[in-house]
Amino acid sequence: MTTARDDASHPRVTYVTAGGAGMFCGSCMRDNTLAATLHRRGVPITLVPTFTPIRTDEQDVSLDRVFLGGINVYLEQKIPWLRHLPHAARRALSHPSLLRLLSKLSLQTRRREDGAIALSLLRGESGHHAGEIADLIEFIDGQLEPDVVTLTNLLISGFVPGLKKKRPVPVVVNLQGDDVFLDGLHDDDRPVVLEEMRRIAGMIDGFIVPNRAYLRFMADLLRVPESRFHIVPLGIAEPEAYHRPEPPGDRPPTVGYLARLCPEKGFHRLVDALLELRGLPGMEQVRLRAGGWLGASDRPFFEAQRTRLRDAGIDLEHVESIPDRDAKVDFLAGLDVFSVPAEFLEPKGLYVLEALAAGVPVVQPDHGAFPELLASTGGGLLVPRNDPAALATELAALLTDGARRAELGEAGRRGVSERHRAETMAETTLQVWRSLA
Repeated sequence: MTTARDDASHPRVTYVTAGGAGMFCGSCMRDNTLAATLHRRGVPITLVPTFTPIRTDEQDVSLDRVFLGGINVYLEQKIPWLRHLPHAARRALSHPSLLRLLSKLSLQTRRREDGAIALSLLRGESGHHAGEIADLIEFIDGQLEPDVVTLTNLLISGFVPGLKKKRPVPVVVNLQGDDVFLDGLHDDDRPVVLEEMRRIAGMIDGFIVPNRAYLRFMADLLRVPESRFHIVPLGIAEPEAYHRPEPPGDRPPTVGYLARLCPEKGFHRLVDALLELRGLPGMEQVRLRAGGWLGASDRPFFEAQRTRLRDAGIDLEHVESIPDRDAKVDFLAGLDVFSVPAEFLEPKGLYVLEALAAGVPVVQPDHGAFPELLASTGGGLLVPRNDPAALATELAALLTDGARRAELGEAGRRGVSERHRAETMAETTLQVWRSLA
């Protein structure tokens, strides 16, 4: 997606994002929302996918072409002679339809090779994927001719040194979870990948982060002065469209979870809290409604949690597929309270904004993005991190107090509408780009 260069007041933007191997990815959805909003404002912006096509719950506005295709990247890492395939062959293996198909089979699970692949990509033209890097540089420089380039994370920044040699434009990186990827690497791989990230970070003109807590954390991790960081709070498109509450009727007290069903997002901590909650007065019928991406590698974990709930007599409604915005709104409308007790330092918390926009109060751990999100919206409560008993206590307090739930839900809905709109996120981002370009 791009627009004609007919408004000199707007910089021409190339935005390089990264697909999530067929799953719904918070970074993909944020990037797509930002690009779509700016496009409507007449900003000439092209959203360029890497690895796999992106998947969003809104209209996909990204380019129908994928660079650094996941198949090529994997094969070139494993089989040296494939690094010399002709351009046409590499492009055929990066066709979006083929990547969508194969991502369901092999690209959804974390491989032991992730560290080696990340290291090679960060080394750019001197790594194993020099041909893929050259294709991306040629496309950006020769066809898009941007005034500013933005990346969805630092891990895909290996092409930046080569690009700057050809086109010395400002490069901005959105930091949205690079540390989570690092922490998932093998102990031997993490330090060398981090060293390469720090090297390239020195060439980046600016960093965008969603909150101050993440700014401090990433500035320290990357050894970059805080003065090069810009805070752009998250925003969602048309937040009013999320508010479609169901009449409670005879519905039992319902706790909701909508995020990737995995240990990192703390699904098991919520199950711990439900087991505590089940024993409190008035909570005998409490149930859990859970949805979100469930990859093959996390299915045994999820089944173990389902068994724990079943053995305790707690009803679990697992919504297997939430393919679009309407389905997400329907899911949220059936909740009384929402919680995703993530264990890692959550940089975004997009699911919190969506729940609040639907008028559902939230209970979240007191770390990462959550304190600032709830201070900004007033739509929920904080509990100590990894404390299922405290989480159960606050969930019970809200489930038994309809007036308090309504008060927090309305405050959250209003806070998202006033301070976390996609238009606000887009305008703030545009100001950062203008200041650099």
